[in-house]
Amino acid sequence: MRTQLCGEVNQELEGQAVVLCGWVHSRRDLGGLIFLGLRDRAGIVQVVVEPDSPAFADAEALRNEYCVKIAGQVRMRPESQWNEKMATGRIEVVADSVELLNPSAPLPLMMSDEDGEEIRLKYRYLDLRRPRMQENMRTRARLYRAIRDSLDGHGFTEFETPILTKATPEGARDYLLPSRVHAGHYFALPQSPQLFKQLLMMAGMDRYYQIARCFRDEDLRADRQPEFTQLDIEMSFVDEQGVQDLAEVMMRDVFQDTLGVELQDPFPRMSWHAALDRYGSDKPDLRIPMELVSVDQHVAHLEFKVFSGPANDNGSRVAALRVPGGADLSRKQIDGYAEYIARYGAKGLAWIKVNDAAAGIEGLQSPVAKFLDDAAWQGIAEATGAESGDILLFGAGEWLKVSNFMGHLLVRVGRDRDLAGDGWAPLWVNEFPMFEWDEESGRYMAMHHPFTAPVDADPQALMDNPGEALSKGYDMVLNGAEIGGGSVRIHKSEMQSAVFKLLGISDEEAEVKFGFLLEALQYGCPPHAGIAFGLDRIAALMSGEDSIRDVIAFPKTTTAQCLLTSAPSKIPDEQIAELHIKNADK
Repeated sequence: MRTQLCGEVNQELEGQAVVLCGWVHSRRDLGGLIFLGLRDRAGIVQVVVEPDSPAFADAEALRNEYCVKIAGQVRMRPESQWNEKMATGRIEVVADSVELLNPSAPLPLMMSDEDGEEIRLKYRYLDLRRPRMQENMRTRARLYRAIRDSLDGHGFTEFETPILTKATPEGARDYLLPSRVHAGHYFALPQSPQLFKQLLMMAGMDRYYQIARCFRDEDLRADRQPEFTQLDIEMSFVDEQGVQDLAEVMMRDVFQDTLGVELQDPFPRMSWHAALDRYGSDKPDLRIPMELVSVDQHVAHLEFKVFSGPANDNGSRVAALRVPGGADLSRKQIDGYAEYIARYGAKGLAWIKVNDAAAGIEGLQSPVAKFLDDAAWQGIAEATGAESGDILLFGAGEWLKVSNFMGHLLVRVGRDRDLAGDGWAPLWVNEFPMFEWDEESGRYMAMHHPFTAPVDADPQALMDNPGEALSKGYDMVLNGAEIGGGSVRIHKSEMQSAVFKLLGISDEEAEVKFGFLLEALQYGCPPHAGIAFGLDRIAALMSGEDSIRDVIAFPKTTTAQCLLTSAPSKIPDEQIAELHIKNADK
């Protein structure tokens, strides 16, 4: 039906006849002349319909989003009318004929960024016509192709693992599907292919990858989806360094092929403890040029208990955040930041404005300045590098809680003051704690997942001191977002049983849920390790989008609904009966 795509019409086609198909993006009727913006997946081209053209009457009837076929001649625009913002901005097509392929009903949305998310998701097929969304989908497709090219070139084999599988505890609720054939039994949709990829290593497949659909029935947040896509990678006979080196090479390949961007080589590495200590986050954004500084040793002697109490407690800290030029913050802005970090457990926010660094304490403006002495201030100033015009923000209390809320403050202030640099800042975070204690359940939880190997290979040593154990886990972070996480896996049944016990999984429960895995570990299981990447998040970063919903063709809402198809929906009673279950409202 067409000879070219709209966005590919260029100067080389001047004087030639073309046939184009697409949607009317815009229409301007200047009385004796009609200008159309014709759009398809490749872009937009300007079409001119002159008053003496046989196509003029047909063009007069067109409206936005009408689907049309236009034949005409390519000609250069006058130089004064060139639009360098468009790939087709130096040419136009003079229409000889306009054929209406299908009209459009009045649009239920504006087809712009001003549309609310609910209306965009309800009419997603219209929203996806927009150039921004089309480019997002193409970026995602290029990402997938680059991943496959890179991994295929490194000897990996692509696999598919089951979607209907067995329920396993991986930190979130499973989506369960009742079996019609086996009454009272249920399949689960996979939260990840974790166990199957480990079994493939036991099967000698050596290098596996999969672009996998995963499902988690969890309480949703703004950037979570009940179904999502991840890149799964597993390798045999490797350690942490081997996986990280391969993942770095792949990620550099992918960014070069998809965006033409060169990522640094090698990626920097940082321990979990150092990341929390310096940035208050295990996914720090290294583009923001600010760090937390512990000032415990400089305030431990003060009578000001808000500072000296935590400073003299090994499990606590006093953390300072220097904001360059931040003395211009108003009291209202400071109070706003205090309210912001209160949601993360902060009980207050102390601050010091450095009006004149050379004047010592006399040059400070702060409600807490009166509690300082010269030694304390000199130590704080040297530790933070405070200069005239800066503000110091302080958090004090339990180490992890303070690190957390001050980390959120660092990011908030950095973004508010536009301090984040351009470009890409990748980072490996490693040496995670093996477990974290959950007060509500009164037991240990796996920091990564139950199949992660500890640094200490002795099961008894792990049982004796689980709170101090470090794991062979690692995360890849990019611009403040965790884009991938992995670990060396447990490859011996004794260690796997020990970890299950520490997680409160009895031998009987372990046998029911993981008996096949424990048995497989007994048949010469090789050392193996892997990593999984969140492709929705990577695609969003590449596309410059804040929400992963803008890089997913048909996403769910934050309440796990599809507004387009009205899913989830009720099922007829007769179909429910076949599954040996009952409707909840009966």
